[in-house]
Amino acid sequence: MDETEFWELVDATREAAEGDPEEQADLLVDRLLALDPDMVLDFARHFEARYNRAYTWDLWGAAWILLDGASDDAFDFFRCWLIGQGREVYEGGVHDPDSLADLLADFDEEIDGDGEELGYAADEAYEQLTGTVAPDLGIPPAASEPLGAPVDLESDRVLAERYPKLWERFRG
Repeated sequence: MDETEFWELVDATREAAEGDPEEQADLLVDRLLALDPDMVLDFARHFEARYNRAYTWDLWGAAWILLDGASDDAFDFFRCWLIGQGREVYEGGVHDPDSLADLLADFDEEIDGDGEELGYAADEAYEQLTGTVAPDLGIPPAASEPLGAPVDLESDRVLAERYPKLWERFRG
């Protein structure tokens, strides 16, 4: 599975789920079950690489604003959700987290920002296909700390200055 196929699966399931991340995860498992186990592992590698790439202080600050606070777990689930939003939103958010103010049509704290189930879709599909737990993906592990300069997540002033568009749209 190449990168284009990965994003096509993400987009197709997000559209079919009408943006509901839990429904998207269920649909993703269904789509992955139609593939062979090696393709499912390829999908998992693409997902995990993007998940690790999004482990940055800048993106955590954006998640903090959108979610009105984001614990370690909440930020993990946010990164899964961000991948589920598709290539344009994901790449834009990773490159310039403040651009999420322009890239997100809507954001409902009740359903958006938590894609925990998306993070398990490939593992679940692989296990159903093979009856075994997915092997190590063979990609470098995530950094132990977010990449980039730390952000004072508790300071409204810092967040408003660093993410002016997000702050204005979601907290202003």
